[in-house]
Amino acid sequence: MKIFNYPSANAEKRLSDIVHRGLGYTKKQLQYVTGILEDVQKNGDQAVLAYTNRFDSPKVTLENLKVSKAELDSAEKSVNRKFLAAMNRSATQIKGFHTQQARNSWINTDRPGTLLGQVIRPVETVGVYVPGATGGKTPLVSSVLMGAIPAVIAGVKNIILVTPPRQDGTIDPHLLAAAKKVGVTSVFKTGSAWAIAALAYGTDLIPKADVIVGPGNLYVTLAKKILSGTVGIDMIAGPSEILILADSSANPEFIAADLLSQAEHAPDASSVLLTDDPLLAAATAKALERQLEALDRKDVAEQSLNKFGAIIVTPDIEVAVELANRIAPEHLELHVKEPFELLGSIRNAGAVFLGEYTPEPVGDYIAGPNHVLPTAGTARFASALSVDNFIKKISILHYSKAAFEKEARDIMLLAGAEGLGAHANSIRVRLKK
Repeated sequence: MKIFNYPSANAEKRLSDIVHRGLGYTKKQLQYVTGILEDVQKNGDQAVLAYTNRFDSPKVTLENLKVSKAELDSAEKSVNRKFLAAMNRSATQIKGFHTQQARNSWINTDRPGTLLGQVIRPVETVGVYVPGATGGKTPLVSSVLMGAIPAVIAGVKNIILVTPPRQDGTIDPHLLAAAKKVGVTSVFKTGSAWAIAALAYGTDLIPKADVIVGPGNLYVTLAKKILSGTVGIDMIAGPSEILILADSSANPEFIAADLLSQAEHAPDASSVLLTDDPLLAAATAKALERQLEALDRKDVAEQSLNKFGAIIVTPDIEVAVELANRIAPEHLELHVKEPFELLGSIRNAGAVFLGEYTPEPVGDYIAGPNHVLPTAGTARFASALSVDNFIKKISILHYSKAAFEKEARDIMLLAGAEGLGAHANSIRVRLKK
């Protein structure tokens, strides 16, 4: 991976490419996804089944599109006990973290004659999308836990999971074991944009969701983007990314391994090292070359590093921190001697991993915080998936007659300034009584 010195024109160009890469798609891709959504809205389960048969498995039928209780029970029995133990630990720790996010309703009566407050209510139905690649080849068990557990804590009654089936028409048993563990209501063997459409519009078999969450490929993301507003969504997520901020105390082998952990996701993933130590930069570049050769997904990682990877040497750590805030990465690792001293300077990041023994995969799988995080610079204004994504905050208001009369003329003045006479009259008619 190329080393850049900052400030310089070359470093600035690479930073700009990384910061602005966003969610790349063509007009043709957008039209294609729009066509799928319209097809599912019009033809329901028949359209869902046709796409599923074409792209994932010809063995899925309307009769087995929904995973049966027998399939769920069988899956739990078939998976390795060590896997179940690891999954249970992960689920327990994810639940513990997200329980702290639970909100309570509140009421305030400080002003005489008034009662103001906020009532917290969960949405009724949530759709959790779990990627699996074509034919369900890469089942993301962690996405089941991260999507469903906060919804359960929020009090959601119906949690619908959709995921691509394997070629033989089944779902990977590890996914089903996780779904059963966290209380998913029902699982459907379908993926991609047509699964998102089914959740947004509802079909005879697949319930209509109020909120859809979970990561996915470009077609899933475009479907969520188009349907945002028709249904609540967690975020418009772009390609995965990691930024590591390191000083001379850091281990280049650790850094290289962590950069590759994101580069292997996709050719448009981004892996960046910011450091004030030129020797560490050089050592990391060599470590990357060595480790890349042994990687199963070498081709994907190599494309990612060439397109959106960078090792940038800055004059000092303070400049590196400012660049990190500018990039606003999904994952930010602090490989510095005193990471907690830098934490107060971090303004923009999806999640911050402090110290060399807290690599990004710890957050992906088991630590507890959610791994569905804002990408492509949206950490400037967005947050990780949380219990808040599954609740509604309903305002409540009550005025006594005396409290109303005390503020009535101010309301009429404000309404009059806006030229809204009927608003003012709504107040005026009550003053006449």
